[in-house]
Amino acid sequence: MSLTATYKLGARLFWRDKGMLAGSVITPVALAVGMPVLMANVRADGATAAADIFYGTIALLLSITSFMNIAVALTMRRDQLLLKRLRSTRLTDAQILAGEVASTVTQTVGLLAGCLVAVHFLAGVPYPEHPLLFGLAAVAGSLTVAVLGVAYTAAIPRGELAAAMTVPVFLVCGVSAGAMGPMLELLPSWVGTVLGLLPTSAVVDAMRTGPDALLPLVVNLLVWGVVGLAAIKLWLRWEPRRS
Repeated sequence: MSLTATYKLGARLFWRDKGMLAGSVITPVALAVGMPVLMANVRADGATAAADIFYGTIALLLSITSFMNIAVALTMRRDQLLLKRLRSTRLTDAQILAGEVASTVTQTVGLLAGCLVAVHFLAGVPYPEHPLLFGLAAVAGSLTVAVLGVAYTAAIPRGELAAAMTVPVFLVCGVSAGAMGPMLELLPSWVGTVLGLLPTSAVVDAMRTGPDALLPLVVNLLVWGVVGLAAIKLWLRWEPRRS
């Protein structure tokens, strides 16, 4: 059994789980495509408003498809003792987790690309001015958020609570990136400053701003990546707590 096998296993289990598909694919795609199309039809500055809201919904897509997806999936597999069984093979812990993360990143980037094409044709959203930066930000952001999702499983006591416990992350990421309207304007300025430090905020800012935001993006994702890896090393559980 190899890293490629764990990658395929994670993808196969994901696409066979109808409940996971509804939450991790249909919902974010509906938001990332539906909201820009709505803005394009109700606002006078249709394409501009649609583009602005689309970039904000990328934070929602990352938080659902990368963070929520892997956190829920790993928690359920932990409770089903599947992770424990994988550890009994010749795979290392790093290979098991790397396969899951790689599978999640592939799914997220593929969905994001599909949404970008859809909003271009349906809402007139222009393609990114810097496509290479857009792609790098999407891959690196998805990777970092997925690592944080793995680390977050340590805080989830049982699989049935996993989805509910990831909802606050989804809401905060959406607010910070402007996907839910100008809610930040109603909050104290320091709240916006703090939320701007989130990895999803850094990704969206880089996609909107261009090369000038590249260095802040790299620093932000490196810091969050190190935090996530340290948390995995210290607190990740491979089997359920004993009652």
